[in-house]
Amino acid sequence: MRLAAHLVHENAGELARCAERAGFDLVICGEGYRSDAASVLGMVAGQTRTIGLASGVMQIPARSPGLAALTAVTLDALSGGRFRLGLGVSNPDVSDGWYGVPFDKPLSRTREYVDIVRAALSGRPVRYDGEHYRLPAGGRDAAPLHLTDAGSTRIPLYLAALSSRNLRLAGEVADGWIGAFVSPESLVEAVRDLRDGRERADRDMTGFEVAPSVPTLFVDDVAEGVQRLRGHYAHFLAMGDPERNVYTALARRLGFGAAMTEFHRRAADGDLAKAAEAVPDELIDRVSLIGPVERVAERMREFAAAGATTLTVMLSPARTDHSGRLDLIRKAAKAFTLATAPAPADA
Repeated sequence: MRLAAHLVHENAGELARCAERAGFDLVICGEGYRSDAASVLGMVAGQTRTIGLASGVMQIPARSPGLAALTAVTLDALSGGRFRLGLGVSNPDVSDGWYGVPFDKPLSRTREYVDIVRAALSGRPVRYDGEHYRLPAGGRDAAPLHLTDAGSTRIPLYLAALSSRNLRLAGEVADGWIGAFVSPESLVEAVRDLRDGRERADRDMTGFEVAPSVPTLFVDDVAEGVQRLRGHYAHFLAMGDPERNVYTALARRLGFGAAMTEFHRRAADGDLAKAAEAVPDELIDRVSLIGPVERVAERMREFAAAGATTLTVMLSPARTDHSGRLDLIRKAAKAFTLATAPAPADA
């Protein structure tokens, strides 16, 4: 198992350099309420030398597949071949509310999107006649999508996925998976779905990246850490319609259905702080890395045993300052060293 850091955009260059010095394999940048992924990764590419870079994730509704491919080849060139393209269909509220893109048929939309991106990254002209995407549009005899400098390197393509069907799609059409809201127990199930998708494509799991992203906080008191991360989970669980919220669905699958019903009952009253109190401590602990270095190391071993090939420590949920994030990176490296050290030989 390798180690990655999920960056925030503030001082991202210094955070990435710290991760590079600490031996991390990869830095990942997402996009959401504060920043896009491409801008931050372009800056990070110029300030690092060896560490891998990944979008985690670029939102499919935000970009045409042609622009996603163009952005990928640009970042790959700027980083000297270190870029990995992570894509995700996002969720219904972001897709429609932010970008005006309907969320209907997300799996077939994602499949077509990946088809076009892969074709564009190959460097050949692309014409496509799908249910969701047509290139050129309207049947016009326009010039096809053609990235003339693409194809010189193969850019790995990862998909974010939460549901079983989406996980199987990721296994089938992608080179890796970026996960969220993952416990070691649920990771075992996710790997099973990913393997089903690989088998559908007549492939095995060799070389396929299994990369859960896990909120991380180093504290002596686990209960204190759970409390400090509570607002992070409440934010995502309260996003949009409760019946369509993908994180709520995941929490229910993890066995916290009654707690989610109570959470949304409180959230409907408009008091998110009160609703956050209904997020179970056990849920927060199982889908996070919380505690002193030794406890986090043990939890890292659990993720490795469950099938993670790259474990991503998330910096943003800790809600600390820049020096705190640098400290988190260094402690994560120490925990990872402990987690991956060979077991002592029997006396």
